[in-house]
This record gives sequence, structure tokens and C-alpha cells, in this order.
Amino acid sequence: MPTNLNALSVPELYAEFAKTGLITKVIELAREEDLGPGESNWQGQDATSCAFVDDWLRGEARLVARDAGVVAGLASVEEILFLYKADVDFKAAVSDADRVGAGQVLGTLRGNLRSMLMAERTLLNLLSRLSGIATRTAAYVAAAKVGGPARVFDTRKTTPGLRLLEKYAVRCGGGHTHRLGLYDAVLIKDNHLASIREKAARDGHGTDDLAKLVRRAARVARIEAPRDGLRFVMLEVDSIEQLRIVLAGGAAGGGDDQVDTILLDNMSPEQLGACVALRDELARGQVELEASGGVSIETIGATAATGVDRISVGGLTHSAQALDIAMDL
Repeated sequence: MPTNLNALSVPELYAEFAKTGLITKVIELAREEDLGPGESNWQGQDATSCAFVDDWLRGEARLVARDAGVVAGLASVEEILFLYKADVDFKAAVSDADRVGAGQVLGTLRGNLRSMLMAERTLLNLLSRLSGIATRTAAYVAAAKVGGPARVFDTRKTTPGLRLLEKYAVRCGGGHTHRLGLYDAVLIKDNHLASIREKAARDGHGTDDLAKLVRRAARVARIEAPRDGLRFVMLEVDSIEQLRIVLAGGAAGGGDDQVDTILLDNMSPEQLGACVALRDELARGQVELEASGGVSIETIGATAATGVDRISVGGLTHSAQALDIAMDL
């Protein structure tokens, strides 16, 4: 069975993501953006520092939060320094997921000054971006709690190449991890249902019973799943009537031919509340409901108050503003 990412601690989650090698790749790309591509070219190609900073000079710098927020990304600092071949030591003063005030020191760098300056922009870009996501997520989580216990989830609306780090930042802010990509979970949407109907017609099966189609799709998804299995199978519905058919037909609940979670797409709070009541009546709470679409910091409390179990918010990542973090020598 695949690892339950949301059961891991923040340090454990980073370690799990690091095992994929994708974090190393994105740091290497960032390094080459600044210092030029190719092993023979990048080392020592900070033209400004080479011209004005002696290669023997050592120094000390503090990473400082200019604004208050939630920290994310400190776990990557050691690897950044390693991939830059920087003769620099880092000592953290806080941990990822900690809330910090304006002016608070996040950690101290000591070592070769030229190397420190060479790695500075990549380090700050990553910390600022991830801390901005963590800070925004923490605000959404707090706003949701006013309405109810619904958990706040991220989406795949992430910066290309930065998905694992941005999802890590969401966890630092108190949010939860949704599917990582198209490979680790199944989300059946309307376009998929159209294809399932077409295949059912070709195979001589009925195409009018939505619940049967969903059960067939869930069974196929699990049969065709990777060897380690899927994290979940989810169905998207956009009306109360669709939900009624699926629940009444026994297509939800997490069995081999059932979906684990149903995503309620772009519904009003009144519709969401009706869906929760219907779920409680027909499925006795055996399937989780997720609200998605158009959720803002102003509306997430009302969404949580409907009784849904999960709320997914693309804006946690695609609309986050970087937290201002500086390196003071």
C-alpha cells in the first residue's frame, strides 16, 4: 500500500518527497539558471563575486524574516549548499512549520563568503516562495476552523517543477496533501465518465445507470493501478441528483468497486449542505465529501460549516505571495 502522506510528520514528509529525486533536480535547475548549464561551467561563475570577493574570505550571514508568517523550506538549505559545493555551514534557529514574527532570525550561515553569495538567490527564492504558501495555507486553515472541522487540501495547481516542495509548504501551513500527480490516485471527472459510457456501449453494457458505470470504473482503476496501489479513487459530481444516484447505487464507500471520496464541484453552501444530509442518509457517513471550486478566504468558513469533510483550494499555491526573507551579512 502507498504511504499515507497525511499521517507523516513534516520532517517525515520532506524525507518521503526527497526520496523521489525531484527536489534535487529542481535545485540543480535553479543552480544552472544562475551559474550556467553544465558541470564544467557552473562552479565559481558568479562573475560579480569573483571580481570583488577574495576566494579565501569567510563570513557570517543571518536569514531574516522581514514579515511575519509561517516558515517552510529550511529542510532544503543543506541540499542547496551541497549542490552549490558551498563551503558553508547552516544552523537553523527555527523549524519548518514554525510561525515567526517580523525581524526574526531563521538561521545562520557561516563559511566561504563567495560561496554564500553564489547560493544566496536560489536559497532565498525557495524559502520565500514556500514560506508564502505556508503562510497563506495557515490563514485558510484558521478561517475554515471558524466554520467546522473540515480539512483543507492542496491541488495540482502548482508551479511546474515545484509541486512536491509546494505541497510540502502546504503541510507546513497546516493543510493536507491531495494527490501528487496523475499517477498516484484516480479522479473520475465528467470527461472520463463520457469515455466510460462510450466503452460500456461498445462492450454491450448499459450506459444509463451512472452508479453502475462508476462501480465499473472504480473496479478497473484498482485492477489497472500501479503495483503499490492508489492513494484513493475519487469521483467528481456537479449536482445533487448525480450524488443521489451514485450513493443509492452503492458506488461509494471505498470497496473494490466503490469510490473513496466524492468531490462536489462548484456548489453553493446550500447545495453542499444538502449533499452532506444526503450522504448521511444514504451512505451513513461511509464516504467523504470534498468541496472544490471558487473557495476563497472569505467563503471557506461557510463552506466548512456545511459539514463537508474536505475542502480543496487551488489558491493555496497558485495565488500565494512570497514571504519577504533576506540574507543579512
